[in-house]
Amino acid sequence: MKSAVTISLVPEARGGPFVFWDDLVAGCAHAAELGFDAVEIFPAGADALDAADVAKLLGAHGLKCAAVGTGAGWVGHKLRLTDPDAAVRRRAVEFVGQIIDAAGTLGAPAIIGSMQGRWGDGVTREQALDWLGEALGTLAEGAVRYRVPLLYEPLNRYETNLFNRQGEAARFLRTLRSPNVRLLCDLFHMGIEEFSIADALRAAGPLVAHVHFADSNRQAIGWGHTDMAPIMAALREVDYAGYLSAEVLPLPDSVSAARQTMESFRRWTAT
Repeated sequence: MKSAVTISLVPEARGGPFVFWDDLVAGCAHAAELGFDAVEIFPAGADALDAADVAKLLGAHGLKCAAVGTGAGWVGHKLRLTDPDAAVRRRAVEFVGQIIDAAGTLGAPAIIGSMQGRWGDGVTREQALDWLGEALGTLAEGAVRYRVPLLYEPLNRYETNLFNRQGEAARFLRTLRSPNVRLLCDLFHMGIEEFSIADALRAAGPLVAHVHFADSNRQAIGWGHTDMAPIMAALREVDYAGYLSAEVLPLPDSVSAARQTMESFRRWTAT
């Protein structure tokens, strides 16, 4: 397994669970200094992420790009893949598609999290899932040409009412026309929704393509009460070889959170 740390470049998301903020150059320098393998980037949009410049920056620090988030589409533009307005849904697909292209150029997958939206306000669950499935299928096919998956992240009940648990999300993904959509399993969300995080990971098996490495209180692993031993055992059982990426609050500060993450990563991947 490999280590990654998050860098947010989205002003509207300030206060969210990202370790480094605003400055990609400084964030990469800190990540490299602390020994991370990669960074997970959350840009304001594809036009704010010059792939050639980012590749040069990453190369200078010996880093990879673990993934690229699309959350700015929601927090900055209120775009959702399940919005009742067809024009909004089209713009949402375009926004994600552009990030897929930028991320793919860096050899990284894009993440669908908050942009998935929700059902209600006149939209039935069945209709919302039809729209979500159509969008994910289209976007996943766009990611194929970069030989990366599209990552879908089930969120907790306070953030979406579409899919909150890995098992139900996995069953849905298996119905899509494209097999190129995989799960992003966030340990914080799973701690709220799953009876057993370890069992959920085992059941998802090969669909697990990315893991957000966060403790029960959304702080760095080791500063909450998540029992990591069975989780790590389950990841090994499913032969997970992807990133454990710190999408955590920058508490007490960014460098401390990143340092604690790296200490926990080394502890749990060494045993």
